[in-house]
Amino acid sequence: MVFSSVIFLFRFFPFFFLLYYLVPKRMKNLILFFGSLFFYAWGEPVYVLLMLFSTVVDYTHGRLLERFRGRGVTKGILLSSVIINLFILCFFKYADFLVQTLNSLTGLSLPLLNLPLPIGISFYTFQTMSYTIDVYRGQAKVQRNLLDFGVFVTMFPQLIAGPIVKYRDVEERLHRRTVTVIGISAGLQRFCIGMAKKVLLANNMGELWTLVSAKDFGELGMLTAWLGIVAFAFQIYFDFSGYSDMAIGMGQMLGFHFPENFNYPYISASVTEFWRRWHISLGSWFREYVYIPLGGNRKGLPRQLFNILVVWVLTGIWHGAGWNFLLWGLWFAVALMLEKLFLGKVLAWLPRIVGILYTLCIALGGWVLFALETPSAILMYFKAMAGGAGGVLDETFLYLGRQNVILLLIGLAAATPLPRMAAERLGSSRTGAGIALRRFGEKMIPAALLLLSIAGIVEASYNPFLYFRF
Repeated sequence: MVFSSVIFLFRFFPFFFLLYYLVPKRMKNLILFFGSLFFYAWGEPVYVLLMLFSTVVDYTHGRLLERFRGRGVTKGILLSSVIINLFILCFFKYADFLVQTLNSLTGLSLPLLNLPLPIGISFYTFQTMSYTIDVYRGQAKVQRNLLDFGVFVTMFPQLIAGPIVKYRDVEERLHRRTVTVIGISAGLQRFCIGMAKKVLLANNMGELWTLVSAKDFGELGMLTAWLGIVAFAFQIYFDFSGYSDMAIGMGQMLGFHFPENFNYPYISASVTEFWRRWHISLGSWFREYVYIPLGGNRKGLPRQLFNILVVWVLTGIWHGAGWNFLLWGLWFAVALMLEKLFLGKVLAWLPRIVGILYTLCIALGGWVLFALETPSAILMYFKAMAGGAGGVLDETFLYLGRQNVILLLIGLAAATPLPRMAAERLGSSRTGAGIALRRFGEKMIPAALLLLSIAGIVEASYNPFLYFRF
């Protein structure tokens, strides 16, 4: 059940929130817990048990850490929690990939397990791990109420694709939160904006990328190849940031405040800055629970470079079981290490526009690795981008460019802070016309975006969420 579906918008969404608002405060967590289980079970009925198992495991380990705090056994308890979580994640996500790799290297014919990947397992596994680690460190209080802890793990707005929420970020609001009309209104506005990004922009950009990626890469013109990967870059950004907006908006409607996950990454002037703006909650998780424990930048430059390499190998394989994801992680690891060595200082000296263009090239190259699964396809696409396949200009570019120029211009504007800056400027206006226009826009623009999105959902046959497979 995806957010941008008729079933969610016209059945689950109104029924759940109406019930949530009608029940007294002491029952809201109960409604949220069972509503989240129903939401997840709609697409993964069997794997609800797996998610509940992870919930009980980390709840139990948290209680054990509290009971034996100050004793040497706590390290073993923490290690037990981490091993169980990682074993579950690796078993379902990487078992078949490892068997295939072993078969290809050894000539064996070991059977595949063919296990479907539980939706959202990478996200909720990291969330539950952060809880036990923070309890061990003394950075979070132990949750003694199993229902409240279950709400933290299963909360449906951010269960499937984030943002990754640390327990201490919502600890207080699990017990005490207030639902206000202002919060509901702000949350609905954020939800509508996210829906529009997903349906009106990401879906249409995805169709453009599908048309290009279906071509023979050996005959693809250079401009067509660049057009295709730009479309994919817009698709994955509006798809994932749109989902995050919807999750954050529904969190506000429930009385929670989830962390921001995107901050206009395509205006970054370095790869380092890009990854401070893209999938912020994942970067924050790896920085806090992997990079800093490894030593961060405190043990000299060689160790820092090694730590960056480790983090980005893990980041790559976190996204999926495939060599392309490992290459994608290494691609950004190399770029980040070069910036630590010397390139960062060079970029800081150059005009910002040069850094932005450089970063966009690195990001687009990374999306080629991310989007295409086989080495041969990746190499052929890079060759096409360099003009070595079908020349520079072809008829496909002329046709698709004319058909999608408005979409691309809207996407370009929406990927920058310009619309937000214009709204803020209008919001600070003290003239009668400015105030009236602001009030009209606050109410009508989200409503118009929602109506357009619903129309798009009803008509469209292409409506995936890319990050659901991670």
